[in-house]
Amino acid sequence: MARQREFDLDRALDAAMHIFWDKGYEAASLSDLTTGMGIQRPSLYAAFGDKKELFETALRRYTTQHAAKVRAMLQQGESVIEAFRRIFEHIGSEGDVTDPRHGCFCINTMVELAPHDPKFAVLTREHQMYLAVLFQELIERGQRSGEISSHLHATSIAQSLVVSMIGLTVMMKSAPDRSFVEQSIEATLLCLKSNGV
Repeated sequence: MARQREFDLDRALDAAMHIFWDKGYEAASLSDLTTGMGIQRPSLYAAFGDKKELFETALRRYTTQHAAKVRAMLQQGESVIEAFRRIFEHIGSEGDVTDPRHGCFCINTMVELAPHDPKFAVLTREHQMYLAVLFQELIERGQRSGEISSHLHATSIAQSLVVSMIGLTVMMKSAPDRSFVEQSIEATLLCLKSNGV
């Protein structure tokens, strides 16, 4: 008879995700993980595999949650441009700067692991592509409603907005000047207001 698991799998995975988010893959030790997750090493290995497998599972959990959060924020309100403004102002808010985990776990992984690990290059790229699809769908909705010019190339604009979002997220780690952030957001949103001619 299989022994019943003595810990909450989701809670342990959330703890691992936040440890990796804070420290990165290399700096997070097995002791950090087992202590934070409240489990012993044999239980970690049995439930999640080795450290890299645990990191992959945590990253997938993060990207799923992050995509759901972005999707929900984009669906609020009727204005497409204001929906994008909401996303960028959230990233650029002072609250994100004071959060010890400010930034994006996926972007951190892009920087730390993707350059030399093909699996994580693919996983982080998939998340970028999914966000671009969400953005493109919203832009196309704005084109159908007449809020955004039909002359604009929805795919290119969506991808450009993802690049801008990633850049702003990284920049916020250095607590930049507020006016710099605000002007950058306004300039980014201008691409949605162009007549495309």
